[in-house]
Amino acid sequence: MSQLPYRPKPGEIPTNPGVYRFRDADGRVLYVGKAKNLRARLSNYFAPLRSLHERTRRMVTTAASVEWTVVASDVDSLQLEYMWIKEFDPPFNVRYRDDKSYPFMAITLADEAPRVIVTRNRRIPGAKYFGPYPKVWAVHDTIDLMIKVFPIRTCSDASYRKAMQSGRPCFPGQIGRCGGPCSMKVTIEEHRAIVDDFVAFMAGGDQRFTKALTARMREASAAMDYEAAAGYRDKLQAIEAVLNKSALVLAPDTDADLFGIAEDELAAAVQHFVVRGGRVRGVRATTIEKEIDISGADLVDQVLQRTYGDAAAADIPKQVLVPTLPEDTAELEAWLRERRGTNVTIQVAQRGRKAELLKTATLNAQQALMLHKTRRTSDYVARSQALTDLQEALDLAEAPLRIECYDVSHLSGTNVVASMVVFEDGLPRKDQYRSFGVAETTDDTDSLYQVLTRRLAYLDRPEEPEAEPVTDPDAEVVTTRKRPRFAYRPQLLVVDGGKPQVEAAARALADAGHEEIALCGIAKRLEEVWLPGEEYPVILPRTSEALYLLQRLRDEAHRFAIRHQRTRRKRDITSVLSEVPGLGEARIKALLRHFGSVTALREASPEQIAELPGIGPKLAEAVHAHLAR
Repeated sequence: MSQLPYRPKPGEIPTNPGVYRFRDADGRVLYVGKAKNLRARLSNYFAPLRSLHERTRRMVTTAASVEWTVVASDVDSLQLEYMWIKEFDPPFNVRYRDDKSYPFMAITLADEAPRVIVTRNRRIPGAKYFGPYPKVWAVHDTIDLMIKVFPIRTCSDASYRKAMQSGRPCFPGQIGRCGGPCSMKVTIEEHRAIVDDFVAFMAGGDQRFTKALTARMREASAAMDYEAAAGYRDKLQAIEAVLNKSALVLAPDTDADLFGIAEDELAAAVQHFVVRGGRVRGVRATTIEKEIDISGADLVDQVLQRTYGDAAAADIPKQVLVPTLPEDTAELEAWLRERRGTNVTIQVAQRGRKAELLKTATLNAQQALMLHKTRRTSDYVARSQALTDLQEALDLAEAPLRIECYDVSHLSGTNVVASMVVFEDGLPRKDQYRSFGVAETTDDTDSLYQVLTRRLAYLDRPEEPEAEPVTDPDAEVVTTRKRPRFAYRPQLLVVDGGKPQVEAAARALADAGHEEIALCGIAKRLEEVWLPGEEYPVILPRTSEALYLLQRLRDEAHRFAIRHQRTRRKRDITSVLSEVPGLGEARIKALLRHFGSVTALREASPEQIAELPGIGPKLAEAVHAHLAR
């Protein structure tokens, strides 16, 4: 099918900004998107199907119609897109899933006497939230310290009502754990003022309170009111303990949100660092599943919409730091400015402490993405499902309990190496990983053929007979070597690549006489699964456990191959340089560290090499001549 029947006629689509929706035959909204120019954007979806990303092709072929709404400005299109995504929850838009339900500190400002609580409910009317916190105990610890400085209500609503009716303090008030009006120590108005100070401190105003308490402590000490001075001292210590729980990472007047993002073809992980008063006040982790192809800039756009779409004005900071600027940054800033009431900037941190903190958030996102991918394969139920899905998708006679995956790595055609990683019962067996060096080859397919031929030869080696069990206790104990694990037969071979790589692997299996072993390839760009002799790939569902297992196999094989190649390349260049007279191990390390790479060292002139301390002109000439051979 080269053209979609519902494709609008030329000229029907306006060039105005707007929002579009793809619907299926039942009228369900499949995808919502916005565009500064509707005609230009939608024409991308109606390009020849073979040129579309596989997942985008699946969406437009599933759809039965497309419709659009023209709006007055790009900001209006952003708002309408967010509203429709929230309303229709389209299956092909990115899907968000918080890694867990985080605990928050909430102050119930809508109550007559607001109280501070620990909750996971983000929908308490009129509540002010702080966090999220990594653990519940962390919130309780913070509250215990805070009420020493700002004694506000902590008792339940039932206890509060009973105390106010009876005139007797609530139980938490009797033991000094509640500072609300129910403790009979403050009025409702005085308590509200303390609550306002509590909120102001948690929102980042810690410097003001520290200075005020310090001044009061000194005044009380000067007046020889040592009991009051000790009270202020204890409050300062409580404030210091709260502040120590969140180290100062940026300037004290900095209010910012940082978003670290790590992604692959099917998923992304987001780490949202909330910085208020220069301190990290909360961290939220979110996992995103991508159904159609989406750029990093578009992903940032969606993350910001998701984060601030329903946020209160006080929760929107002055500055938002992201790894990549969206195309509609100006519109997003205008949208946030309208919601916050004051100016908001969206930037990429280039240098300094903000860049370092963004790097930390990105590192956390990378670890979260890896955890997300491995969690499914480490769970027994998920592993069993993955193997069953693979068996059905590849039409195998049995579930592939032993899978071997191969990847070829090289540097501009040199230092060709290959890796073999092994998964048994869905789990990696790192003790059985192998690396192969390829001396001479024409291309990646030839390298793969050579490596598989060498590996398959082990399957035909005769097994060593095991000795009979010894029953005589006086007889000599004979130890026999067990069958090596490398000789175990896999049920499935996986190669990193598409149709050409699978055909090369199929030739190796045929020539080795082991065509009974199942074979497939996974192409990285579209996550397509190729089978030998097939004209078209197998497309596994995005949520398939089998696809996650194949991805992890491919990524592990690639990582292992790159690691082996780098080790070998470093060893090779060290061996070459060690042949230069007068160049010892320390100078070799200094050269490689100074130039950063072997390529840079090869391209350096003798004068540039001689600039390194300890390398004279003659030695520099010798190094240059030796590398130029």
